[in-house]
Amino acid sequence: MSNPYSPVIGITADFAEGNVGKKSEATLFLAQRYYRAVDQAGAIPLILPPLSSSPAIRRALELLDGLIISGGGFDIHPSYYGEKPIHELGIVKAERTEFELDIALAALKKDLPVLGICGGEQALNVVLGGSLYQDIAVQVPTAGEHQQSNNKTEGGHRVTISDGTRLRAIVGRSSLEVNTTHHQAVKQLGKGLISDAIADDGLIEGIEATHHRFVIGVQWHPEVLAPRRQTHRRIFDAFVTACRS
Repeated sequence: MSNPYSPVIGITADFAEGNVGKKSEATLFLAQRYYRAVDQAGAIPLILPPLSSSPAIRRALELLDGLIISGGGFDIHPSYYGEKPIHELGIVKAERTEFELDIALAALKKDLPVLGICGGEQALNVVLGGSLYQDIAVQVPTAGEHQQSNNKTEGGHRVTISDGTRLRAIVGRSSLEVNTTHHQAVKQLGKGLISDAIADDGLIEGIEATHHRFVIGVQWHPEVLAPRRQTHRRIFDAFVTACRS
Protein backbone atom coordinates (compact mmCIF):
# COMPACT_ATOMS: atom_id res chain seq x y z
CA MET A 1 0.00 0.00 0.00
CA SER A 2 1.12 3.58 -0.52
CA ASN A 3 1.39 4.31 3.22
CA PRO A 4 4.60 2.64 4.44
CA TYR A 5 3.44 2.38 8.05
CA SER A 6 1.95 -1.02 8.91
CA PRO A 7 -0.08 -0.75 12.12
CA VAL A 8 -0.06 -3.60 14.62
CA ILE A 9 -3.52 -5.01 15.26
CA GLY A 10 -4.29 -7.40 18.09
CA ILE A 11 -6.81 -10.16 17.44
CA THR A 12 -8.33 -12.05 20.35
CA ALA A 13 -7.85 -15.80 20.08
CA ASP A 14 -9.98 -18.72 21.15
CA PHE A 15 -8.94 -21.77 23.13
CA ALA A 16 -10.14 -25.29 23.69
CA GLU A 17 -9.25 -28.29 25.79
CA GLY A 18 -7.23 -30.88 23.88
CA ASN A 19 -4.87 -33.77 24.29
CA VAL A 20 -1.13 -33.21 23.99
CA GLY A 21 0.60 -36.53 24.39
CA LYS A 22 -0.89 -38.11 27.50
CA LYS A 23 -1.79 -34.82 29.10
CA SER A 24 -4.83 -32.62 28.61
CA GLU A 25 -3.81 -29.09 27.75
CA ALA A 26 -5.75 -26.08 26.55
CA THR A 27 -4.89 -25.03 23.00
CA LEU A 28 -4.90 -21.47 21.72
CA PHE A 29 -6.17 -21.03 18.16
CA LEU A 30 -7.41 -18.49 15.64
CA ALA A 31 -8.90 -19.14 12.21
CA GLN A 32 -6.45 -17.95 9.55
CA ARG A 33 -9.12 -15.91 7.81
CA TYR A 34 -8.84 -13.26 10.54
CA TYR A 35 -5.12 -12.61 10.30
CA ARG A 36 -5.15 -12.94 6.52
CA ALA A 37 -7.78 -10.19 6.25
CA VAL A 38 -5.63 -7.95 8.47
CA ASP A 39 -2.44 -8.74 6.53
CA GLN A 40 -4.10 -8.14 3.17
CA ALA A 41 -5.35 -4.77 4.41
CA GLY A 42 -1.75 -3.74 5.08
CA ALA A 43 -1.43 -4.30 8.83
CA ILE A 44 0.48 -6.68 11.08
CA PRO A 45 -1.74 -9.14 12.99
CA LEU A 46 -0.81 -10.03 16.56
CA ILE A 47 -2.70 -12.93 18.13
CA LEU A 48 -3.75 -12.23 21.73
CA PRO A 49 -4.17 -14.97 24.34
CA PRO A 50 -6.63 -14.40 27.20
CA LEU A 51 -4.46 -12.33 29.52
CA SER A 52 -5.47 -12.50 33.16
CA SER A 53 -4.24 -9.24 34.69
CA SER A 54 -4.94 -5.57 34.13
CA PRO A 55 -1.23 -4.64 33.94
CA ALA A 56 -0.70 -7.24 31.20
CA ILE A 57 -3.66 -5.91 29.25
CA ARG A 58 -2.43 -2.33 29.55
CA ARG A 59 1.04 -3.36 28.40
CA ALA A 60 -0.39 -5.27 25.44
CA LEU A 61 -2.40 -2.24 24.37
CA GLU A 62 0.78 -0.14 24.36
CA LEU A 63 2.01 -2.38 21.52
CA LEU A 64 -1.18 -2.12 19.48
CA ASP A 65 -2.63 0.38 17.04
CA GLY A 66 -6.00 -1.34 16.97
CA LEU A 67 -8.00 -4.28 18.30
CA ILE A 68 -10.19 -6.93 16.70
CA ILE A 69 -12.48 -8.94 18.97
CA SER A 70 -13.03 -12.13 17.01
CA GLY A 71 -16.03 -14.42 16.93
CA GLY A 72 -16.33 -17.88 18.42
CA GLY A 73 -18.73 -20.72 19.11
CA PHE A 74 -19.75 -19.62 22.60
CA ASP A 75 -22.10 -17.26 24.42
CA ILE A 76 -21.50 -14.42 26.85
CA HIS A 77 -23.03 -15.30 30.19
CA PRO A 78 -26.12 -13.11 30.76
CA SER A 79 -24.95 -12.18 34.25
CA TYR A 80 -22.77 -9.60 32.49
CA TYR A 81 -25.93 -7.75 31.43
CA GLY A 82 -28.07 -8.41 34.48
CA GLU A 83 -30.11 -11.40 33.34
CA LYS A 84 -30.45 -15.03 34.35
CA PRO A 85 -29.61 -17.72 31.78
CA ILE A 86 -32.39 -19.42 29.86
CA HIS A 87 -32.31 -23.07 28.87
CA GLU A 88 -31.23 -22.28 25.31
CA LEU A 89 -28.05 -20.47 26.35
CA GLY A 90 -25.07 -22.13 24.66
CA ILE A 91 -21.67 -22.94 26.10
CA VAL A 92 -19.84 -20.12 27.84
CA LYS A 93 -16.12 -19.50 28.12
CA ALA A 94 -15.64 -17.43 31.25
CA GLU A 95 -11.89 -16.85 30.85
CA ARG A 96 -12.16 -15.65 27.28
CA THR A 97 -15.22 -13.51 27.97
CA GLU A 98 -13.59 -11.83 30.97
CA PHE A 99 -10.47 -11.05 28.94
CA GLU A 100 -12.34 -9.73 25.91
CA LEU A 101 -14.56 -7.47 27.98
CA ASP A 102 -11.56 -6.17 29.93
CA ILE A 103 -9.39 -5.47 26.90
CA ALA A 104 -12.30 -3.97 24.97
CA LEU A 105 -13.02 -1.56 27.81
CA ALA A 106 -9.35 -0.63 28.12
CA ALA A 107 -9.09 -0.06 24.35
CA LEU A 108 -12.19 2.13 24.39
CA LYS A 109 -10.72 4.22 27.20
CA LYS A 110 -7.58 4.73 25.09
CA ASP A 111 -9.73 5.47 22.03
CA LEU A 112 -7.99 2.75 20.02
CA PRO A 113 -9.84 1.67 16.88
CA VAL A 114 -11.87 -1.46 17.65
CA LEU A 115 -13.61 -3.88 15.29
CA GLY A 116 -15.94 -6.49 16.78
CA ILE A 117 -16.84 -9.47 14.59
CA CYS A 118 -19.91 -11.62 15.31
CA GLY A 119 -19.47 -12.49 19.02
CA GLY A 120 -17.05 -9.57 19.16
CA GLU A 121 -19.89 -7.22 18.28
CA GLN A 122 -21.90 -8.66 21.15
CA ALA A 123 -18.94 -8.19 23.51
CA LEU A 124 -18.69 -4.52 22.52
CA ASN A 125 -22.37 -4.02 23.20
CA VAL A 126 -22.23 -5.75 26.59
CA VAL A 127 -19.11 -3.92 27.79
CA LEU A 128 -20.90 -0.62 27.08
CA GLY A 129 -23.89 -1.64 29.17
CA GLY A 130 -26.08 -3.22 26.51
CA SER A 131 -27.87 -6.57 26.53
CA LEU A 132 -28.37 -9.55 24.21
CA TYR A 133 -31.10 -11.87 23.11
CA GLN A 134 -29.89 -15.14 24.61
CA ASP A 135 -31.61 -17.13 21.88
CA ILE A 136 -33.23 -15.51 18.88
CA ALA A 137 -35.62 -18.37 18.10
CA VAL A 138 -37.11 -18.36 21.60
CA GLN A 139 -37.03 -14.66 22.42
CA VAL A 140 -37.82 -13.28 18.96
CA PRO A 141 -40.12 -15.92 17.43
CA THR A 142 -40.95 -13.67 14.46
CA ALA A 143 -37.27 -13.45 13.43
CA GLY A 144 -35.89 -15.05 10.31
CA GLU A 145 -33.19 -17.70 10.17
CA HIS A 146 -29.86 -16.49 11.51
CA GLN A 147 -27.98 -19.77 11.78
CA GLN A 148 -26.69 -20.36 8.30
CA SER A 149 -26.33 -24.03 7.47
CA ASN A 150 -24.43 -23.74 4.19
CA ASN A 151 -20.89 -22.49 3.54
CA LYS A 152 -20.12 -19.16 5.23
CA THR A 153 -18.48 -17.96 2.02
CA GLU A 154 -22.02 -17.42 0.71
CA GLY A 155 -24.44 -14.76 1.90
CA GLY A 156 -27.27 -15.75 4.20
CA HIS A 157 -29.51 -12.68 4.22
CA ARG A 158 -29.42 -8.95 3.54
CA VAL A 159 -29.04 -6.05 5.95
CA THR A 160 -30.04 -2.44 5.46
CA ILE A 161 -27.22 0.02 6.15
CA SER A 162 -28.45 3.15 7.92
CA ASP A 163 -27.95 6.54 6.29
CA GLY A 164 -25.41 8.87 7.85
CA THR A 165 -23.44 6.12 9.59
CA ARG A 166 -19.74 5.35 9.36
CA LEU A 167 -20.54 1.87 8.03
CA ARG A 168 -22.62 3.39 5.20
CA ALA A 169 -19.70 5.66 4.26
CA ILE A 170 -17.33 2.67 4.29
CA VAL A 171 -19.30 0.21 2.18
CA GLY A 172 -20.94 2.86 0.01
CA ARG A 173 -24.21 0.93 -0.23
CA SER A 174 -27.65 1.04 1.34
CA SER A 175 -27.85 -2.74 1.71
CA LEU A 176 -25.45 -5.64 1.94
CA GLU A 177 -25.62 -9.41 1.70
CA VAL A 178 -24.04 -10.98 4.78
CA ASN A 179 -23.35 -14.45 6.10
CA THR A 180 -25.06 -15.34 9.37
CA THR A 181 -24.02 -17.89 11.98
CA HIS A 182 -25.44 -16.66 15.28
CA HIS A 183 -28.26 -17.59 17.63
CA GLN A 184 -27.82 -14.48 19.79
CA ALA A 185 -28.14 -10.81 18.87
CA VAL A 186 -27.98 -7.30 20.28
CA LYS A 187 -31.12 -6.42 22.24
CA GLN A 188 -30.64 -3.17 24.15
CA LEU A 189 -27.90 -0.97 22.73
CA GLY A 190 -24.98 -0.04 24.97
CA LYS A 191 -24.17 3.53 25.95
CA GLY A 192 -22.94 5.68 23.07
CA LEU A 193 -23.81 3.07 20.44
CA ILE A 194 -26.15 3.30 17.48
CA SER A 195 -27.33 0.57 15.15
CA ASP A 196 -25.98 0.91 11.62
CA ALA A 197 -27.19 -2.35 10.03
CA ILE A 198 -30.61 -3.97 10.43
CA ALA A 199 -31.85 -7.31 9.12
CA ASP A 200 -35.22 -7.52 7.39
CA ASP A 201 -36.73 -9.01 10.56
CA GLY A 202 -35.66 -5.95 12.56
CA LEU A 203 -32.73 -7.49 14.42
CA ILE A 204 -29.65 -5.33 14.87
CA GLU A 205 -26.75 -6.64 12.77
CA GLY A 206 -24.29 -3.78 13.10
CA ILE A 207 -23.35 -1.19 15.72
CA GLU A 208 -20.97 1.74 15.95
CA ALA A 209 -19.90 4.22 18.60
CA THR A 210 -20.67 7.89 18.20
CA HIS A 211 -17.95 9.29 20.50
CA HIS A 212 -14.91 7.23 19.52
CA ARG A 213 -12.43 7.47 16.70
CA PHE A 214 -13.42 4.08 15.17
CA VAL A 215 -15.58 1.51 16.92
CA ILE A 216 -17.66 -0.80 14.74
CA GLY A 217 -19.26 -4.16 15.44
CA VAL A 218 -20.78 -6.43 12.79
CA GLN A 219 -22.82 -9.54 13.48
CA TRP A 220 -21.54 -11.29 10.36
CA HIS A 221 -18.09 -12.51 9.27
CA PRO A 222 -16.64 -10.02 6.75
CA GLU A 223 -13.24 -11.75 6.99
CA VAL A 224 -14.76 -14.79 5.24
CA LEU A 225 -16.36 -12.73 2.48
CA ALA A 226 -13.51 -10.22 2.02
CA PRO A 227 -11.40 -12.27 -0.43
CA ARG A 228 -14.19 -12.22 -3.03
CA ARG A 229 -16.34 -9.23 -2.11
CA GLN A 230 -14.95 -5.72 -2.18
CA THR A 231 -17.64 -4.25 0.06
CA HIS A 232 -16.54 -6.47 2.92
CA ARG A 233 -12.85 -5.79 2.26
CA ARG A 234 -13.61 -2.10 2.69
CA ILE A 235 -14.45 -2.71 6.36
CA PHE A 236 -10.91 -3.94 7.00
CA ASP A 237 -9.38 -1.24 4.80
CA ALA A 238 -11.20 1.48 6.74
CA PHE A 239 -10.26 -0.09 10.06
CA VAL A 240 -6.57 -0.30 9.15
CA THR A 241 -6.64 3.30 7.90
CA ALA A 242 -8.04 4.38 11.28
CA CYS A 243 -5.30 2.39 13.03
CA ARG A 244 -2.63 4.23 10.97
CA SER A 245 -3.88 7.59 12.11
